[in-house]
Amino acid sequence: MHRKGQIFSLGRKEFFLGMILLLAAPIQAAESFMSGQPVWPAFEGWRPNADGTFSMMFGYMNENWEEQHYVPVGENNFFSPGETDRSQPTFFMPRRNRFTFEVIVPADWGDKELVWTLNINGVEAKAYATLKPDYLVDNIVIASETGSLGIGTSSPESRSNTAPSLTLQGDTERTVRVGEPLVLRSQLVDDGLPRSRVRHSRTEEDLKRSMFRPPAKPTVNKINALYMSWNLYRGENTVIFDPPQTKVWEDTRTAANSPWGQLWLPPEIPEDGIIEVNATFTKPGTYTLWARADDGGLYDDGYITVTVTE
Repeated sequence: MHRKGQIFSLGRKEFFLGMILLLAAPIQAAESFMSGQPVWPAFEGWRPNADGTFSMMFGYMNENWEEQHYVPVGENNFFSPGETDRSQPTFFMPRRNRFTFEVIVPADWGDKELVWTLNINGVEAKAYATLKPDYLVDNIVIASETGSLGIGTSSPESRSNTAPSLTLQGDTERTVRVGEPLVLRSQLVDDGLPRSRVRHSRTEEDLKRSMFRPPAKPTVNKINALYMSWNLYRGENTVIFDPPQTKVWEDTRTAANSPWGQLWLPPEIPEDGIIEVNATFTKPGTYTLWARADDGGLYDDGYITVTVTE
């Protein structure tokens, strides 16, 4: 069925209303799709900046578990009003991706709306961003909505947590040939909060108990642990990372190399915080690679542009 002009804008009020409606409705079997479904842009909220501007925060929901999409900025991927290119992704990973990027608007933005439009698999969807007080976001909200905290909960530890710091080493613009490994080196620094819920030595009995333990939260349940992950942000899906990177999208399946899945173990972080990853491209073109450092509750991002030649 062709659906056009539908809206996907996630907020806390909409979530609670949805929970009420879900409990009141008859129980139906949930459907999962590998491909063929739309991608919904999402407005996550806004936060003020020290210079008086505001950051509007966006993510998306790709209804597919496998299908990923390359959608260049243009008639199927644009912002309005004003500039159509607001540094949004052009490569869309599976399932829910929260707080993926931010758009800075001026201090005098007022009550205007900023609209992100996507048209994928024949479905046009829009996310409407405003500076309404209901959508104000702070660190506790981010940690809660990504699954690091339960709904409406906090602790002295979570309130004192600061985001990890990610420093990319080398030029932010690189050139490499097809098939030639590109070394990506970064330094990761963190305050050690929130304390990791992961133990690196587990018995077989520990793993069995983890597999059958019921969820602790009504939202996604994220494992708090520090990691850094490289991903494709703009360009076609023709890059291979070595070693394979931790997923930044909410893959809740067991042993899926995802902080939202059971049995995930984060990669070891060297004492000096220096992390090296190789990226190899299989086709020429221009790509943007995105690095995300995540301590379970908060995050820091970095980007490089890579020109790939024959």
